[in-house]
Amino acid sequence: MENQKSSSSLKAVIAVLAILLVGSLVYIFKMTSDTEIVKTELKSTLTEKESVMKDLQELKSTYDAAIAENTSMSDELIQERDKVVNLMSDLSKSKGDVATMSKYKTQFNALQGNMKVLMAENDNLKKANTTLTTQRDSTVVVLGETKKNVEVLTGQNEELAKAVEIGSKLTVLNTRGSAFKLRSSGKQIETDKASRADVLRVNFTIAENQIAKSGDKTYYVQVIDSKNNVLGDKKTETFGDNTLTYSFLTNVKYENKTIQVSEDLKGRDFAKGTYYINIFDRDILVSKTSFVLR
Repeated sequence: MENQKSSSSLKAVIAVLAILLVGSLVYIFKMTSDTEIVKTELKSTLTEKESVMKDLQELKSTYDAAIAENTSMSDELIQERDKVVNLMSDLSKSKGDVATMSKYKTQFNALQGNMKVLMAENDNLKKANTTLTTQRDSTVVVLGETKKNVEVLTGQNEELAKAVEIGSKLTVLNTRGSAFKLRSSGKQIETDKASRADVLRVNFTIAENQIAKSGDKTYYVQVIDSKNNVLGDKKTETFGDNTLTYSFLTNVKYENKTIQVSEDLKGRDFAKGTYYINIFDRDILVSKTSFVLR
């Protein structure tokens, strides 16, 4: 009877131990499974963190390249890049749990969206700048050609003005000097003897010129004897830095046609020798001649 009780007790103990063993095995299996799940989730989370960090680095590189182009949007691009850098710093310090990674992914998506908008605007701006640069270069070329044409025309106009100025000057020619003896009757007899001369006559011609300015014209006539004396009025006129001593003035009403001019210079005791006649338009010598009294 006692042997039966001992056998029953032993069986009961074995059963309890078996149950405990099974429970322990189940518990160990569950713990092992949970650990693997945690490891898997942790590995997945770390992989996702690295992926987000890589995406952020690419985003930063995109901004760096755009900022280096130095467009008018550089300030906006720098601000957005700084946001990316700050997010990268926060991400590197985070534990990388599921909730945190979800938050960072949301922020990354928002930054990526902003980047696409800004890059599109920056590309449009670059295209506009390229167009403006092309237009500016074309304008510079046109302006350069225009400037050259203006310079050519200005040179031609200056040459034409000079030609007109030269062409509009009056020409004095056929200048001649002679001496005359005055009779009591008023008759004048030409002579080449100094002792008989009472009048020295100056003749010259002003040629026709259709482009010259018509109107009153004044010439300064200078008669110099053989002793280098200026005869006549001996008046002096100043023209800037130049002075002119002349014998007399002759005023002519010029109407663009050939005109003959004759003026007399009265005197006495004329010296023998060569006489010089100079005709000036202001201080410019326009004609000269000489004659001899013996």
